[in-house]
Amino acid sequence: MASTKSKTLNSKNYSENSGVNTRVWFYSLLLTIQYGAQPLISKRCIGREVIVTSSVLACEIVKVICALFLMAKDGSLKKAMKEWTLIGSLSASGLPAAIYALQNSLLQISYRNLDSLTFSMLNQTKLIFTALFTYMILRQKQSIQQIGALFILILAAVLLSIGEGSRRNYGSDKKSDEVVLYGIVPVLIASVLSGLASALCQWASQVKKHSSYLMTVEMSIVGSLCLLASISKSPDGEAMRQHGFFHGWTPLTFIPVFVNAVGGILVGLVTSYAGGVRKGFVIVSALLVTAMLQYVFDGKPPSMFCLLALPLVMTSISIYQKYPYRIKKKEA
Repeated sequence: MASTKSKTLNSKNYSENSGVNTRVWFYSLLLTIQYGAQPLISKRCIGREVIVTSSVLACEIVKVICALFLMAKDGSLKKAMKEWTLIGSLSASGLPAAIYALQNSLLQISYRNLDSLTFSMLNQTKLIFTALFTYMILRQKQSIQQIGALFILILAAVLLSIGEGSRRNYGSDKKSDEVVLYGIVPVLIASVLSGLASALCQWASQVKKHSSYLMTVEMSIVGSLCLLASISKSPDGEAMRQHGFFHGWTPLTFIPVFVNAVGGILVGLVTSYAGGVRKGFVIVSALLVTAMLQYVFDGKPPSMFCLLALPLVMTSISIYQKYPYRIKKKEA
C-alpha cells in the first residue's frame, strides 16, 4: 500500500516537473527571440519622428494590462488588492520604477543611433553594475571567476566603443561624435540604472516579498506618473502638446511597443521558473539571434571589432552564470 502511494506521488512529481520544464523552455525561447529581435523591430517600426516618451508610456500601459490579466488568471489579483497599501507599494516599487522609466527613454534614444548587434552587446554591461549594486545593497559577493568574467565584459565594451566609432567615421567627425553621444553614452548610462534598479527589485522581492506581477504593475504606474510629470517642461512634452501623443505613429509602431511590454513579463517568468542561470543563457542566445537577424534583414555583417567582442561577451556571461559565489564550509 505504501509502495503504491509512493509510486503515485513520484509519478505526480515527475508530471509537475515535466510541465514546469516545458514552460521554462517555452518562456526561454520566447524571451530569446524577443530580446534578440527588439532592436531591429524598434528601428524598423518606430519612425524618427515618433516622440520617445509616447512610445515608453504606451509600453508601460500594455505591460500593466498584461500583468493584471496574468494575475487574474492565476487567482492572485483579489488577494493582492486586499493586501495592497500605498506605503508598501512606494517603498518596494517607487524608486525602481522611476529609474526604469529614465532607463527606457535612454534605450529608445540608443536604439536609433546604434546598429542592433552593438546595442545588444553594450547593453550586457548592465551585469557589471548589477553585481556592483547587488553587493552594495544586499552584500551578495562575487566569485573569482565572476570577477574575471566582468573584466572580460569591460574589455568587450571597450572594443565595441572603438569599433563603432571607427565604423561610422566617414564624411565628418560630427557623425562619429553623434554616435558616441546619442548611441553609446545613453546605453551605458541605462546599464548603470538597470543595475541599480535590479538590485532594488531583488531587495523588494526578498525583504518585502512582492510578487513579480504586482511589482510590474506598480512600477509601470509609478514610472508612467514620473514621465507624465517630466513632460511638462521637456522637449517631448512640448512636441506632444503641439502634434499630439501619437505623432508619427503608424500601425507598425504598436508592434515594438507590445513586444517590449511582453518581454518585460517574460523576464519575470523566466527568472521565477528557472532563475538567473537560464536567463543568462537566454541573453547569450539573444546575441546570436540579433547578429543573425541583422545580417538577414539588413545585409550588414558585423565589423571586425564586433566579431572580436562577440565571443568575449558570450564567454564572460557564461562564466558569470556558471560559477556563482559559494560560501566555504568551515572544517570541524
